[in-house]
Amino acid sequence: MTSQNLSLRDTLLAVLVVFIWGTNFVVVVWGLNMLPPLIMAAARFALVVFPAIFFLRKPDVSWGNLAVYGLCIGTGQFGLLYIAMDGLISPGVASVVMQLQLFFTIAIAARRTGEKPRLHQMLGLLPAIAGVLLILMHNGEGITTAGLVMVLGGAMCWGISNQAAREAAHGAAARGAPMNPLAYVVWASLFSLPALVVMSLVLEGPTRVTQAVLASSWPIWVTLIWQSAANTLFGYTTWAWLLSRYPAATVAPMSLLVPVFGISASAIVLHEPLPAWKLTATLLIMAGVGINLLWRPRKTLVSGEAG
Repeated sequence: MTSQNLSLRDTLLAVLVVFIWGTNFVVVVWGLNMLPPLIMAAARFALVVFPAIFFLRKPDVSWGNLAVYGLCIGTGQFGLLYIAMDGLISPGVASVVMQLQLFFTIAIAARRTGEKPRLHQMLGLLPAIAGVLLILMHNGEGITTAGLVMVLGGAMCWGISNQAAREAAHGAAARGAPMNPLAYVVWASLFSLPALVVMSLVLEGPTRVTQAVLASSWPIWVTLIWQSAANTLFGYTTWAWLLSRYPAATVAPMSLLVPVFGISASAIVLHEPLPAWKLTATLLIMAGVGINLLWRPRKTLVSGEAG
């Protein structure tokens, strides 16, 4: 670690990453106008795997761990998120609710390692729950209960994948071979891809998938490349690099900007309405996340994608 504070260059890099992660929710909506959600998620992970896998050695972790991470990220986090965003929840609200992955990560870590949640973590859960309940009270206003449940399920899967990545990194470090996070994501995506293809064929049907693919044009490639290359490969690698140079407590709070960019982009580009209840729910959820990230410097940070 070179410093306790981000340099100007690295601050701009961090802002660029969270900007990409936040605005990706709008890009996903554009893609869903051209492809069904599950086949679009499959195409995204196909571009994550190929051609990168030919240039990256498999990380020194078990196939089982890679499978858990890949299935939770692919079919869980993004599969559920894309289905929900296909008319069941607005992108701005989805970008906020996904941040609840922090609380799932804490709970799963407690279950797996016996780490007891701290007082500030429990206190942070209270405003977050209040924010979710406020969203539920406005069911039908660009949000459905099914969509909210799916995004919460995606956030839980994100928490599981965080724990899998954490255990993989700790195991590799114990063996004296630090894990390459980019290689980890690429190789784990080998499990995301076939699962999403099978789910797409079963739930969306070969006819719908074939017609959508044949009817798509070049803009779909722009959205897919943004989601795979910019959001996943560049974003994840840069974030991991920042975490290797600075304390987690310095880098982590930058993720609070993800829903800020997500909501702003959705309002500006997609004209998503921002009534008082939606802004209040956003502030409540982000207050809960903020209490966890800003209350005190944290010794560890489980990193992952934002969207």
